[in-house]
Amino acid sequence: MQLLDGKYVSEKVKLEIADEAAAFLAESGRKPHLVAILVGNDGGSETYVASKMKNCEKVGFQSSLVRYDTSVTEAELLQKIEEINQDAGVDGLIVQLPLPKHIDPEKVTETIDYRKDVDGFHPVNLGRMMRNLPCFIPATPYGIMMMLQAYHIDTVGKHCVVVGRSNIVGSPMSILMARNANPGNCTVTLTHSKTANLKEMILQADIVIAAIGKKNFITADMIKPGAVIIDVGMNRETSTQTKSGYKLYGDVDFENVSPIASWITPVPGGVGLMTIVGLLKNTLASAKKEIYS
Repeated sequence: MQLLDGKYVSEKVKLEIADEAAAFLAESGRKPHLVAILVGNDGGSETYVASKMKNCEKVGFQSSLVRYDTSVTEAELLQKIEEINQDAGVDGLIVQLPLPKHIDPEKVTETIDYRKDVDGFHPVNLGRMMRNLPCFIPATPYGIMMMLQAYHIDTVGKHCVVVGRSNIVGSPMSILMARNANPGNCTVTLTHSKTANLKEMILQADIVIAAIGKKNFITADMIKPGAVIIDVGMNRETSTQTKSGYKLYGDVDFENVSPIASWITPVPGGVGLMTIVGLLKNTLASAKKEIYS
């Protein structure tokens, strides 16, 4: 078993991004600018946003955080998004999920200008990805593709089983792994909670991408020897053993699956770090007008 080390790959890519950001600053007189909107004070969201802001600073981006209490109305939030859409000094806008129940996340996503949608969730970007046109690829799938490329994982002709069908990870991953590109050219099976004979499906996989959101859901008896395992799970549990007061678990039973796998991502230290890199790459591409002019 070998680790697909998100820390190693992300640090390497961030050095490249920092060089490009410095060149952009020298040429344009400004830094790439990412704005994040955070509603409420969910612990996980606070952690994720803080990490994104910290990484922006590290690579030489400008970052801004707009905070709202959970009492903010949907109309107020949408008005702020429209205001940021019109700001020529902003390259990327993300609204951290989850949102309070009275705010429709679909309406929020569709209000964000697709040219600043560096999370890659807007229907325009998802549609362009489907057609293999230039677009902002959702940050987590983008990060996974960069990791597979960095470790020269052979995907051509392989059977990839994706577990989970969310619009954020599972569905985009199934499209990216099937398209005629490198990484890609897989035969893809997209599975989910309603899939019959799920264990048998996963046992056929050369590559497993686990994004179902359930702690240790993928067990050793589901894995074919030598399979490549990509664990997207970020399941938080309260813990007295860690400084942060919580511990992260993946969707894969790492301890028992890793001896069987050829390659595997750890949690933490795997896909989560690559997600941030995907976000940074999209923001840089937006600033440089590489996708949309």
